[in-house]
Amino acid sequence: MEVFGSSGTRGVANEELTPAFVMRVAKAAGTAWGAERVAIARDTRHTGRMLVDAATSGLASVGADVDRLGILPTPGVQAYAEREGVPAIVVTASHNPPQYNGVKLVGADGVELSVADLEGIEATLLDESFADAPWNEIGRVRDVDGVRRWYVADLLAGVDRERIADADLTVALDPGHGAGSLTSPEFFRSLGCRVVTVNAQPDGHFPGRDPEPVAENLGELGRLVRAAEADVGIAHDGDADRAIFFDENGEYVEGDATFAALAAAELGAGDTIVSAVNVSQRIVDVATEAGAELELTPIGSTNIITRIRELDADGRRVPIAGEGNGGIFFPDYRLARDGAFTAARFLELVADAPASELVAPYDGYANVRRNLEYGSTAERDAMLDAAANHAHAADAELNTRDGYRLDYGDAWVLARPSGTEPLVRIYAEARERERAETLAEELYDVLANAKA
Repeated sequence: MEVFGSSGTRGVANEELTPAFVMRVAKAAGTAWGAERVAIARDTRHTGRMLVDAATSGLASVGADVDRLGILPTPGVQAYAEREGVPAIVVTASHNPPQYNGVKLVGADGVELSVADLEGIEATLLDESFADAPWNEIGRVRDVDGVRRWYVADLLAGVDRERIADADLTVALDPGHGAGSLTSPEFFRSLGCRVVTVNAQPDGHFPGRDPEPVAENLGELGRLVRAAEADVGIAHDGDADRAIFFDENGEYVEGDATFAALAAAELGAGDTIVSAVNVSQRIVDVATEAGAELELTPIGSTNIITRIRELDADGRRVPIAGEGNGGIFFPDYRLARDGAFTAARFLELVADAPASELVAPYDGYANVRRNLEYGSTAERDAMLDAAANHAHAADAELNTRDGYRLDYGDAWVLARPSGTEPLVRIYAEARERERAETLAEELYDVLANAKA
């Protein structure tokens, strides 16, 4: 796909992602859907209102009535779409830096669109075969109030509220100035938790930290956990579909370790877990111990969702899926990544044991990630060609499902182009940090030389 990557389309707002482009995307989606109503919402980004206005105009121009939901986490939009039976557009760049924005498309079942559906909309966009309505049949626009309250109530109905409340937990929360600022504090307080916050004011400039919930951006949360003697720290990305954790000691918990702990609580013999090609050995071990199958996809929520649906159609049970970046699916609840719901499921476990104990069995791995930015397609292709040559010459098992993953038995390293930013990402994992860093740096040097 030229336009839609692993999770929608994104770019620097008003440069790559202009109002005119967003209007065309909305016209294409509205044309392909043929729906009488479409919902639209956004995260807190400074450019969000401008782009929502553009998308609203595009939808109305092809005859769709538009429900404007305001600022709402992406999973809240998905819940609304499912409840109302209408497709939706979310204006968000998720974890990307403040200057970015993006468009994510959701079906009338509340699920992000499949690769096939996105390809159909992309064809309509590129052909500009829009179903423009006559002047007297354009869509009407209305603002819908109370959606955030309904979303929180929906979350509360999906978790063991009593179990969490009885544990009398203190939660340190960092919603990162994103859409979760308007829903997660209320949600966790409604679960009976004492909640202390940092970066909880909605602000599309993200003054406290960048939206991506990675260790280097979350120092304040670790300090807050220690100062408040909290039981757990929780961080979201810009649209709150991810959750990353700190333990009760204020120590950052690798997302793969949390994913493994949650998976261990969900998986049974004969089940299937779906993850991406950058899957941690932790997940491999958990699946093996449970007698479950592990299915791998290219990186990105769209690819994982597509595979979950295929497995469900084949009669295979998938109780949990996702990636180590904090984006986890519980398909029995909803086929959506939901940072608040994921956090509540982790709180159900913390109610019985400290967070550090829950993840301790999965601590014995070191993860390293490096990024190389490129300025042109030629630079990207040169780096990927170099990665291919390096991979085929290495004494390791090669997986080319998405980029180049080299499995050495005791460690692995992966190079792949980002689906949302002009980056080639390198991931490495090993039992010893030095081993992971060596593999990552070796591949980084190969790609950097090719780029130069």
